[in-house]
Amino acid sequence: MTLPDQTPDPMQEPGEVVLVGDANPVAVPSGQPVTLLDVIWNETGPDGLTLRFRFLAPQIARMGGSVDVDTATADIHALCESFALPRISDFGPVPQQVIISLSDTAVPFGESAPEATQFFEAFAIRDGACIWEMF
Repeated sequence: MTLPDQTPDPMQEPGEVVLVGDANPVAVPSGQPVTLLDVIWNETGPDGLTLRFRFLAPQIARMGGSVDVDTATADIHALCESFALPRISDFGPVPQQVIISLSDTAVPFGESAPEATQFFEAFAIRDGACIWEMF
């Protein structure tokens, strides 16, 4: 997936979606079907500027899903390294933190959805690598 020319304006509202995903599959180690839901830039996290890559992964569902939390966590790390990391410079300033999330259903950013299965991991970017952080 190539990101369109959507360099965010630093004056955007926090949490604004700067890239809407499409139906193109994103490869992950487990082989589960994963697609980019959206990218949210300029939302301040606990460590400062945060860039959020949100993915749809129906196979993590509690009911009928075939991907467990350990497998999903490995996929999340791979998504940071192989998908998010090469694209970070497309969004302007380097964020202090990158958050990768998987959800079995599309959930609007910031909304609660108790019926949804969601996994989140936070990463610092150091020396060109995604370094897992306690979230």
